[in-house]
Amino acid sequence: MSVLNSLKLVINKKQLTVSPVIHRRNKLVAKLHQQLELCEAEKAGKTYAPKQLKTYTNKQTGEKMTVETVKRVKQWYWINDAGKINLAIKYGSKTLTLNKKTKANCIELTSGDELINALKILKTEVLNGALDEAITEVSEATRLGFGK
Repeated sequence: MSVLNSLKLVINKKQLTVSPVIHRRNKLVAKLHQQLELCEAEKAGKTYAPKQLKTYTNKQTGEKMTVETVKRVKQWYWINDAGKINLAIKYGSKTLTLNKKTKANCIELTSGDELINALKILKTEVLNGALDEAITEVSEATRLGFGK
């Protein structure tokens, strides 16, 4: 009992669900991490091929089978006509508006190293809630599309 007296005891309940804002942030951070891994692999001259498990039903036997496959990751960046790298932040299939006043939706960068640094900065900014408004806007627009 003396050991328990030395610890700080509190009454608390474990939350079963995460708030929608935190859930959206975590989804976007996971996708940013994939883009970062893709850039770093490209810089090192390697290919980035994350694995995923797919479950399907065999038509002949009716048995469910799980197979490990390569997940396809689309690049969020491309080289524009001026030779600069453009980076668009996507949530699902929609591109986030990064600045409401100018309607800017891309970040212009000069090199691959700058792209990697920008992705690292974006990950921390998303966790701090900098893009919450843009994520919510895109999420609600997507949700409205299913209501038709």
